Amino acid sequence: MNGYQPKDLHFDQEAREKLIKGINKVEKAVGSTLGPRGNTVLMESQNHTHGMTVTKDGVTVAKSISLIDPVENLAVRVLRQASEETANQAGDGTTTSMVLAKAIIEEFINSTTSEKSLNPNFLIRELRKQTAEVIKNLEKRAIKVTKGRLKNVATISANNDYAIGKIIADAYKEVGHDGVVTVSKSDTTETHVEVTRGIRLDKGITSRVFANNEAKDEAILEDSPSSKIAILLSTTEISNISHLENVIADVIQKNKQLVIIGNTTTSIKTVIAQNVSRGTIKACIIEPPSFGYKQNELMSDIAMMTGATLFSDESGNDISIVLESDLGTAKSVTADSSSAVIVSKTANEDEITERVNQLREALKNEKLSGSREHIKKRIASLSGGIAVVYAGGDTQMEQKELYDRIDDAIQAVRSSIEEGILPGGGAALWHEALRILNSRLADDHTTLESVHASQILMRAMTAPMKRIADNAGADISGISFSDDKMRLGYDAVAMEVVDMINAGIIDPAKVTKSALTNAVSAASTIMTTNAVVTLARSYEAAQ
Repeated sequence: MNGYQPKDLHFDQEAREKLIKGINKVEKAVGSTLGPRGNTVLMESQNHTHGMTVTKDGVTVAKSISLIDPVENLAVRVLRQASEETANQAGDGTTTSMVLAKAIIEEFINSTTSEKSLNPNFLIRELRKQTAEVIKNLEKRAIKVTKGRLKNVATISANNDYAIGKIIADAYKEVGHDGVVTVSKSDTTETHVEVTRGIRLDKGITSRVFANNEAKDEAILEDSPSSKIAILLSTTEISNISHLENVIADVIQKNKQLVIIGNTTTSIKTVIAQNVSRGTIKACIIEPPSFGYKQNELMSDIAMMTGATLFSDESGNDISIVLESDLGTAKSVTADSSSAVIVSKTANEDEITERVNQLREALKNEKLSGSREHIKKRIASLSGGIAVVYAGGDTQMEQKELYDRIDDAIQAVRSSIEEGILPGGGAALWHEALRILNSRLADDHTTLESVHASQILMRAMTAPMKRIADNAGADISGISFSDDKMRLGYDAVAMEVVDMINAGIIDPAKVTKSALTNAVSAASTIMTTNAVVTLARSYEAAQ
């Protein structure tokens, strides 16, 4: 029978035990990397040089794991999604998210096993409610990041590599808050920074098919002597593949990499994606930023940066007639599902300066807050530089590992600038656990579920700092970290209790919040599962 695929069904205790087994396996591998004394993971991978890679990047490890048992593997996929969400939202905290999720599930099972009268659904609801309270407290405690602390944030996220921390902090200081810092692979063994013109978009690739960097789900295109980048800009909808025939032919003939930033129909996206999958062309489609007149203005800024012709109703340029001379270029284009960075190659400095001055004058006369923010965004994009940190290495494997650490550190600094910092090394969550112990458990709770939700959160939030200490070979179970400032924690390098802020052991508040939120979400999915449906593997093997 066509389309017939038999399924295996797993219920209740059997299903949960298999899910938990999968969670324990992936968390053990990923959690072993946490902290400055965490271990690296050696992975067999056909996507990396020599079929293997070594990394301490949690999300890279998580993405590499697929288990033989289908139910266990579904658990891995749920936790992996939580870690990926944390990485997408804050750029770091993937391992912490997984450690938290495993701890929450473990404590949930202990509670429901010891207290048979607990209602699991009510318990989940109370857990989410109390998590929201913790997030609010973390936001209140967040400290605005100073330039002097940028280095600390970068250093911690780069696995305590002080040299990399300084490079990234200096790069951010040079481009300012309006600028962008990104990472690329160096052509030499040296790691260095170059500052150039560029622009950041708040829209990303239209399909994951275009992501040629699977570990980060990014499309990365870099200009080289053998393969130039060609950029097509259009706010006019591209609806017929014949409009792109000349462009595609030129791209294939000259081994170029095509970047389309514009409105395209589903059929166009499908055709381009299919050709990319087949290896016919190197290309990606990026959604145009904003909408209406704002979109046209932002696209005109991109045109100025790249030297491309903007096809739009306002310009009167006909999208059905695209010439090679209409295509712009760039030094590099990096895009994920939500944003893109274009590093300029041929920007006209005088023209950019003139436009920025015009925008500053317009800003003085604009009264509407929405329009003022739009103008500020354009000024920031045009005037803020882009610092590219080029990761070097003696081997491709070493370069790849360094690239991942630099990328994490850059994202962490960006998050700290946005929402401030907290005591790092799991200390912020540890003190929230102490707060719950000292206040909430002393309250007269109205329900049994509320009491157990507090206990689950309290114990789970101590897990990251315990895991960091365990990876350093230390036992902190008998140590008191109570202090009025809520800043004491365990320094796994010095192997002592310190004021984490003063010691420079800090985390972006956004990272801590995202890790906890996504961990609770993933744990809730596992904890409310009573049935699991998978494809019958014996049937598949027989086909």
